[in-house]
Amino acid sequence: MKDTQETGQIGEAIAEGYLLEKGFRIVTTGYRYKRAEIDIIAAKEESLYFVEVKTRRGFGHGHPTLSVTDRKEQLLARAAANYMYETNHEWAFRFDVISILLYKDGNYDLEHLEDAFFPGLH
Repeated sequence: MKDTQETGQIGEAIAEGYLLEKGFRIVTTGYRYKRAEIDIIAAKEESLYFVEVKTRRGFGHGHPTLSVTDRKEQLLARAAANYMYETNHEWAFRFDVISILLYKDGNYDLEHLEDAFFPGLH
């Protein structure tokens, strides 16, 4: 397994645990639609949360959230729309980003950006 894949899997597991601690229910992970993947789809009450997880082992490529580009947002929005269509979800939803910075000693910093973006508003 590539180091970047392993880093991503570690980050997604941390993010899932964090969301569960905050009272979210994990609906699915790794939802794919065409060229897009939504890392985590979570629910709380009647709302859906489409969560993009970005994990890094340093700042060599900048802050993890910098990799959530306009193009990535468009892909996530299309995938989310398809998921809501498939599941007949017609209620509230939002897009969150969880960034995780992993340290060599096993510790990490986690930042949860709620309502990180809304498709079409730029």
